Amino acid sequence: MRHARTLIAAAAAVALLSSCAIFTPTSGGSPSFFITSAGSGKGADLGGLAGADAICQRLATAAGTGGKTWRAYLSTPPTLPSANNPGVAAVHARDRIGNGPWYNAKGMLIARDLDHLHNGNNISKETALDERGNVVKGRGDTPNEHDMLTGTRSDGTAFAPQTDTTCKSWTSSTDGSAIVGHHDRIGPNADAWAKAWSFSHQSAGCSQEALVRTGGAGRFYCFASN
Repeated sequence: MRHARTLIAAAAAVALLSSCAIFTPTSGGSPSFFITSAGSGKGADLGGLAGADAICQRLATAAGTGGKTWRAYLSTPPTLPSANNPGVAAVHARDRIGNGPWYNAKGMLIARDLDHLHNGNNISKETALDERGNVVKGRGDTPNEHDMLTGTRSDGTAFAPQTDTTCKSWTSSTDGSAIVGHHDRIGPNADAWAKAWSFSHQSAGCSQEALVRTGGAGRFYCFASN
């Protein structure tokens, strides 16, 4: 009987160690993902992709994680060629952010790689924190700021150019609108679009007032690409 109890205790210890080993990779990682604590202050006019990247880099530096190359999770559509313009290729958000893994400011795993990021990631209100590890207001909070600028389809790619989905490639605070996702994975109903982190709906416009009216604040996701 004593021998049996010893075997049971040993098995339990092995199981505990195994569970700890499984959990370890999901925590303790160096910060490589955050939601901006503020936008540009000019609605969806972020100064283009370069301006958005600069915002990510500046916020990361202020939070003590500026030793990496930070990129905004934003897409821009292609520009169709014309007689006087050769056109510009689309930029896909998924191609800008490296290969992962990505962790939030508290070391919690967000996604292992690009495939995991776009299918089964760990983004939620509890994990999608700003650069200092603060929770970002979501649906049910005042104000609701769960709309994240992305201009991106659910697979991380840009839209076709026929409809403006990026407020003129993130340079306009007047004309157009932008595709946004919900960082808290909550919407007005249980449909999949209401719970999508990167592609939920279009904003009411490109101004700061329009973004606020839709349920946002001009915030966006930042990823370390290295």
